[in-house]
Formats: sequence, C-alpha cells, structure tokens
Amino acid sequence: MNARPSTLPPPPDRGVAGEHRALDWNVAVATAVRLMKPGPEVPRAEAEQAVRSLRQFSVEAETHVRELTGLGQELPIAEGDVVDRPAWVRGAADGLAELTDAALSTADSQVLRGAEAFGGLGARGAGVQAGVVLAYLGGKVLGQFDPYGESGVAGQRGRLLLVAPNVVAAQKSLGVPADDFRMWVCLHESTHRLQFNAVPWLREHFTACLGTLLAEMEGTTGELLSRLPAVLREARSVRSSSDSSPGVLGWIELLQTPTQRAALDRIIAISTLLEGHADHVMDAVGPQVVPSVATIRQRFTERRKGGGLLDRVLRSLLGVDAKIRQYAQGGAFTRHVVNAVGMADFNAVWSSPEHLPNRAEINDPAAWIRRVHG
Repeated sequence: MNARPSTLPPPPDRGVAGEHRALDWNVAVATAVRLMKPGPEVPRAEAEQAVRSLRQFSVEAETHVRELTGLGQELPIAEGDVVDRPAWVRGAADGLAELTDAALSTADSQVLRGAEAFGGLGARGAGVQAGVVLAYLGGKVLGQFDPYGESGVAGQRGRLLLVAPNVVAAQKSLGVPADDFRMWVCLHESTHRLQFNAVPWLREHFTACLGTLLAEMEGTTGELLSRLPAVLREARSVRSSSDSSPGVLGWIELLQTPTQRAALDRIIAISTLLEGHADHVMDAVGPQVVPSVATIRQRFTERRKGGGLLDRVLRSLLGVDAKIRQYAQGGAFTRHVVNAVGMADFNAVWSSPEHLPNRAEINDPAAWIRRVHG
C-alpha cells in the first residue's frame, strides 16, 4: 500500500536474550522481510481510509462480540494496531519468542539443554527456516491476536494486529464490500482478544500445555529411528485407505510416542476450540452488522481452498491446511453446542481447564455436553 499504516517497534534482540534460545529471531525477521513481497498498490486516500476503518472496527467489533457471547462485559476495549507486512513479521516473531520462552521455562532442564545444543550456526539456520515461513504467512495473514504482547491499556493484555495490505488485497480479490469485509475480519480477531482477556487462566494454561509437550519431546535419535518401521507401516495403511495425504501434522503424529501425542492432542483441542469459536462468532453476529456476511463466508471459504499447485504444496508443508480444518471442526463444535444448550451454557468451556473439550469431543460435541452438563 502506498500509505504506510502505523508500524510496530522492532522486537527485542532475539539472538542473545536467554541462553536456551534455539532460534535466532533476528535472523528470522531479517530473512522474512527480505523475501516478502510488497503489498498491493492502492491510492493513498484508499489506504488511509482502510487504516482508519480497521482501527474503528476493531473497537466496534468487540462490542458486538461481547453482546453475542456475554463475555468480558466490564473490560476496557482498545483499538487494534493496524500494521504493514514487515511490522506483522516483527510482531509475530516477538510473540512467538515470548510464547516459546514461557513454555520452555515450564519444561524440564533436559529440554533446555537440548535447545542449547542448537546454538550458534543451528540457531541461525533455524532462524532462516522460520523466516521463510514468516515471509509466506506475512502475505496471507489478515489479522492476529498476540496474547503475549503488551496492549498499553490497563485491564487488557495482548496485542491485536490487523494487516492492512492483506485485508485490502483479500477484499479486492473476493469482490465484496470493503467495510463489510473489514468488520468481518475484526470480529474474528476481536473474539480472540476477548477469549484471552475474559478468561484469566487461558493464557497460562495454553503456555503450560505447550511446556508439557516440549518436556515430552526428549527422545533420542535412536529411539526415533526405532519407531520408523511401525511409522512406515501405518503410513502405507493411511495411503491405501485414503486418497488424501495426512499432511505434515499427520506425519508428526505418526512419529510421536503415545505420551507425546496426548500432549499434542491437548494443544490441538484448545487451538481448534479458539479458532472455531471465533469463526462461529464472526458469522453469528449477523447481517445487521455485516450485511453481506453470507456472500463473504461463501467466497472466503472457496478462497481458502484455492491457489495454484505451489501455493497448495506450501500450505500443506506449513500446516496451513491443518489450520483450515481447525476452523471447520471448531466451528461445527461451537454451532452444535450453542444450538443444543445456548450460548450461556456453551460458555462453560471457559469456566475451568477441566471443562475444555478434548480432541475427541471436538468431533463429538454431544459427548462434551453429556460430560459437562450431565
């Protein structure tokens, strides 16, 4: 975009802080910014209007989300940060570094020693790989709530980032009304902000679950190789019974021990709930807020499936397709429960970690209703 939206300050020096860092975030950011394509060329007035409306809608959207969900009625509301692609990369790298630092601090010393072993050239190489991923995602991501960032507003934690050039590009590609699409995006991201601010234990619980997963990832190379024959047999069975690949997440699960898989299941279940709940809310707010919501949803769903061969391969390798499945599965869970027991009883999911659905219940919401509501 010709008019640059406000940008984030550079992240802290990720290459030196913390002896256990296995990834040089400075290298990741520099790599992503170098590889990233520029945003769309639009007239300055249009760019400035996009920035203004995204800031405005980030506040209005959360008001609508609160009315629908009943969450966080007394919390303050802050404007989202409207950023360009490089600023999103810096913000995403900062948030990921904070998340992994917090998770590693809950893992045992063996995991930390394993991370230290990747120092030097390994950390820089990992940074380059992370930068390639960030460069790809930096041209796709419409918005993101970083629960580990600083909002600068009392009573609010985390930063809501709205990537103006990507929102403009997606809206033009879909051929939908600009203000409707901007509000629709803000509804999704504002839901995430409300989830983490209205549920005080959620941030720490998610961090602890990730730390548990990292603590379980302590198998030696020999142990990993010893599981390969069984993995290959299961992989052949998967291929023979389905036309679709299990994807990168599927291969990771095949290589895991049962304990590791259980830890990953908890992370996937939480992420699927959060994404699906936000997807449900952005549509359920309704035509009175987003008049063209049905058209946007239809075209956006088709867009998620689209792309050329290279784009589809990259999405599979980077786990984007798995993320898209999370939207669908989590949205179906939320709709089923809300339709069956109402939003107030759905909100039992936020009452304690024990009331979160497990991965099996995500696909069987009636089982969650029986367990929680008897």
